[in-house]
Amino acid sequence: MARYEIRLSGAGGQGLILAGIILSEAVVRFTDKEVVQTQSYGPEARGGASKAEVIISDEEIDYPQVNKPDFLLALTQEAYNKYNRDLKEYGIMVVDERVDIATRGGPTYVVPIQKLTQEKLGTRMVVNVVSLALFNKLHEVVKTDELKEAVLERVPRGTEDLNQKALELGEELAENLNQYKIKSKEEEEEE
Repeated sequence: MARYEIRLSGAGGQGLILAGIILSEAVVRFTDKEVVQTQSYGPEARGGASKAEVIISDEEIDYPQVNKPDFLLALTQEAYNKYNRDLKEYGIMVVDERVDIATRGGPTYVVPIQKLTQEKLGTRMVVNVVSLALFNKLHEVVKTDELKEAVLERVPRGTEDLNQKALELGEELAENLNQYKIKSKEEEEEE
């Protein structure tokens, strides 16, 4: 990984900015890589589209903005519409099942992240931690126990067990991600 660009997007209030911060802190603490984290949210903040971006690099990061993400998470339609356009051609896209997407060339997964978080954990409040664990399991940026440590240091007291379960759910989703894969344009043409 010379430079890897990540965009986590959804609605303001879903905690994706916190997820970006946690990921960045974990990279700083547990790896020798360089990292930059930025964030953006609409004027309506809670409910409007928001994003957290993280750049991880083996070398000094001279430009701290994500240009062409290697990985995009979109939990809402508005976030997808606003933030998907510059994803690398073969970058990985993970969207919630409620997001209507266009067929593309790169790996695309439609995952019921919010639904499964609600069903299995009884709340959507930890969808950010589920998403973060899913991403980390795919890319192994930090070890599982290192991510757990970073998460548990940042979450409100009294929510540690819930967040531990959210980490486990995210890893489980990553391990079964192929069941959520959407065929690319090339795969559709081959059939």
